[in-house]
Amino acid sequence: MKANKALEKIQFRQEDLASLWSRFTEAGSQTEYFHAWLALQCSRIPGALQGILVMKDSDTEKFTPVAWWPERGCDVERLAEIAERVIDEGCGLLQEFPPPSGDSQAGRAPHYGLAYPVFLRDLLHGVVAVEMATDDPELLKTAMDKLQWGASWLELLFCRTRMEKDEVSLKRLRSAMDLLATVLSEERFEGAATALVTELATRLDCDRVSLGYARRNRIRLKTMSHSAQFGKRMNLVRSIEKAMDEAGLQGRQIRFPAPKGHPVLVSRDHQELSRQFGSGAILSVPLQTGSSYQGAMTLERPGDRPFSDEDAAFCDTLAAVVAPVLEEKRLNDRWLVTKVFASLWGQAVKLLGRGYPGRKLFVLLATGVVIFFSLATGEYRITADAILEGAVKRVVVSPFEGYIKTAPVRAGDVVKKGALMCTLDDQDLRLERLKWLTQRTQLRRQLKEALAKHDWGAVNILKAQLEQGKAQLDLVESRLKRTRVSAPFDGIVLRGDLSQMLGGHVAQGEVLFEVAPLNAYRLILQVDERRVADIRKGQQGDLVLSSLPGKQFKFIVEKITPISTAQEGRNYFRVEARILNVSQRLRPGMEGVGKVFVERQKLVRIWTQNLREWFSLWLWSWWP
Repeated sequence: MKANKALEKIQFRQEDLASLWSRFTEAGSQTEYFHAWLALQCSRIPGALQGILVMKDSDTEKFTPVAWWPERGCDVERLAEIAERVIDEGCGLLQEFPPPSGDSQAGRAPHYGLAYPVFLRDLLHGVVAVEMATDDPELLKTAMDKLQWGASWLELLFCRTRMEKDEVSLKRLRSAMDLLATVLSEERFEGAATALVTELATRLDCDRVSLGYARRNRIRLKTMSHSAQFGKRMNLVRSIEKAMDEAGLQGRQIRFPAPKGHPVLVSRDHQELSRQFGSGAILSVPLQTGSSYQGAMTLERPGDRPFSDEDAAFCDTLAAVVAPVLEEKRLNDRWLVTKVFASLWGQAVKLLGRGYPGRKLFVLLATGVVIFFSLATGEYRITADAILEGAVKRVVVSPFEGYIKTAPVRAGDVVKKGALMCTLDDQDLRLERLKWLTQRTQLRRQLKEALAKHDWGAVNILKAQLEQGKAQLDLVESRLKRTRVSAPFDGIVLRGDLSQMLGGHVAQGEVLFEVAPLNAYRLILQVDERRVADIRKGQQGDLVLSSLPGKQFKFIVEKITPISTAQEGRNYFRVEARILNVSQRLRPGMEGVGKVFVERQKLVRIWTQNLREWFSLWLWSWWP
């Protein structure tokens, strides 16, 4: 009985649950809601001594106490430690507390601290911590369950608050989109600006809405609602422009009179506008695109209808949505000369002003490249496919009709002058030679007999027959010599392989071999018809052969033939040149690439020659 009385003395008086529920359901603000909820939670936990509710501030992202129970005499420091642990660990905790200082009563119930986190969409938004005195473990479990279930009320409050904010934002954005559609429906800037201020004045029930744009570091009034001409109202125009400048220079929205709790801004020009022209409530919103402002909007109302936070937020949203569109229309409505000058001026400012190191580096590099190619020169050379031919090509033919007996040489072999290339069968010739020799012997014997008889007629006939036989024998001897076909000079066999036709028949004059010398070559260049006009006799060049890529051969142009051949859709002219540094490794038929040096020209002219010629031809074909 004494322990219960002592417990009742240290506990605060619990409020009636019905009264707490009434406070909770009729709370008009978040602060009242938090206090009523915490009092209701602590009143429903037996043995609860005190409690706090810690919530995260959305602006500072810091956790601060927003409610405590009892509202007087609550020791927040005792619950701060366990609340911080829950914030760090993100889970519910139970911790035994030491007895309060000065409390030395023996046998009293131990003190415990209970804390539970409040989550919304897996993000920690707050912590509720309660200190209670009990020696019953079941009461501790029940208390933790009540805190867990009670946290759902706070989650419901957060969801409801978020939903209300989303609905307000959606409504605000929908209205801004309607005004944006009005602006987009106009083709010109003047019409779009007039439609915007007129529609905005109607929606917000304003006496006057003005729109101005910056020009030469000052805002100039462009349009005013419900007024097609305002040029004669100079004092009003100047006052509005000053108010716009005031908002633009500070880069902040200005409301006059300033609401309580809002940051203090300079509003002297707004006050002067209100004093001179009776505008009790004024709202100026700067129009910004990026980091700079282009202008401002000024809205005016009577003093009995000041602009609310919702009106100010809507105007901010509208300015963010409409400002880029209006700026684009304003820039498009300028004269072409003005656009060009503004573009050049903007580029010059970026190039010569601060920042933009990449642009400056690019311009420097481009300038250096232009200067380099304007002054640098190089060798203008014409490239052409080349093939190597012998300077002289000798044809070896069959001296007479016959049959191949031997053929020790074939195409690709290098031969010396007089070397045996092939032989013809001489068996018939030898028989014929033997025939004429025998006949000559007979005629000589007959001639001797005629001389002995002094038969001068027969002598004359026999002498004539001997002369005829001698001629026939000489002919046979000559043909026997020509059965051995020899090389006419030192060279290489280009054509001819008789090793596969031994015993074959050849006709008189049939080509047996083609031979070219090894110390005299002729280079044939296939020059494109677009470049043949630049080729001159006596020009020199370099040759690189496919089989000898590591060595260059000098040549000189000797002849430009007027014969062209078509290859791959282009015409090529045959240009003959002579190799100056002949090598023993050269062979007729080798192919490569030759470059003919024409003259030294600027590199930009060399590299753009094809483009210039193509453009000139295209222009000529289309020019009337």
